[in-house]
Amino acid sequence: MTIDESAIRALPKVVLHDHLDGGLRAATIVELAAEVDHPLPTTDPTELAAWFLQAASSGTLELYLETFDHTIAVMQTAEGLRRVARESALDLAADGVVYAEQRYAPEQHLQRGLSLQEVVDAVQAGFAEGVAEAATQGRSIRIGTLITAMRHADRGDEIAALALANRGDGVVGFDIAGAEAGFPPSRQASAFRTLRTASFPATVHAGEAAGLDSIAEALHVAGATRLGHGVRIADDIEILPGDGDGPRARLGELAHWVRDQQVPLELCPSSNVQTGAAASIAEHPITLLKELGFAVTVNTDNRLQSGTTLTREMTLLVQEAGWTLEDLRDVTLTAAWNAFIHHDEREALVEELIAPGFAGRGNGRHRA
Repeated sequence: MTIDESAIRALPKVVLHDHLDGGLRAATIVELAAEVDHPLPTTDPTELAAWFLQAASSGTLELYLETFDHTIAVMQTAEGLRRVARESALDLAADGVVYAEQRYAPEQHLQRGLSLQEVVDAVQAGFAEGVAEAATQGRSIRIGTLITAMRHADRGDEIAALALANRGDGVVGFDIAGAEAGFPPSRQASAFRTLRTASFPATVHAGEAAGLDSIAEALHVAGATRLGHGVRIADDIEILPGDGDGPRARLGELAHWVRDQQVPLELCPSSNVQTGAAASIAEHPITLLKELGFAVTVNTDNRLQSGTTLTREMTLLVQEAGWTLEDLRDVTLTAAWNAFIHHDEREALVEELIAPGFAGRGNGRHRA
């Protein structure tokens, strides 16, 4: 079958790495900024969307992160948070996403007097509204929330406790994010110990701006069960002359560990190109890692800053890296089987929403 953008949009999809504060509608930013008197580069929504894409394509993670000054500024009230969360759920559902894990850092939304718990309550209410509205439009989506601690703020223990306090109310995991270089996971070691003791899953931004040491700490100090990005694991792989039947490679000990343990990689192709972690979609290590048997998933990271959707990410991989429908099915199933919901819930997700959506579209493999 022809795999074009419309066909990919119709496929059921799973996204594990999508930032709430990186997925706002430009028009919403303009409206909310006016309400809180926050200055913007432009108040024209089309121009503002273009500004975010250009500003985020600076080539470094640090400059990329500066764009969030504007999105976070308009997410400081319960009403603003609720609206952003509702619209995010609707936008993901419209893109064919049936399960999404959305992450954000509650500590960044306290400037106008909200408490950490009030932030969580507002976001969860918005997600619930968006899911319900999507259902009236004939679209099914479930959202699991990842509570994030900022690496530089050293509030990991407090934010981990917040995540655990809301684990029965839609919060399914924990994360740390922000500037990676200079702020290793070991700074939050006690928070990760608390989470492991409570049998609560965590992912860690690692192997994006920093290299193998960051990945090793995420796995062996933080006990992460997934890697946020993890693209730099390719630094531990040596490509050998091949015989035409696929890549031959020599893996280092860390790369062997990641592949042997099937640690899911939350790879974000367009975002990685923007921040300089990959040269292009065609050259992005995601294709090599998939062919070598790593547990690869495809993600959006920040839909506003990258001007993207999950449909677009998959379309780019088809057009520029030669991916097939079977490849798309494989990464979708890998993502579903590695979501931070319980096994029986993952099984239902695959059997009720994902497998039927790929029925008649070809066979593929998946890793549980």
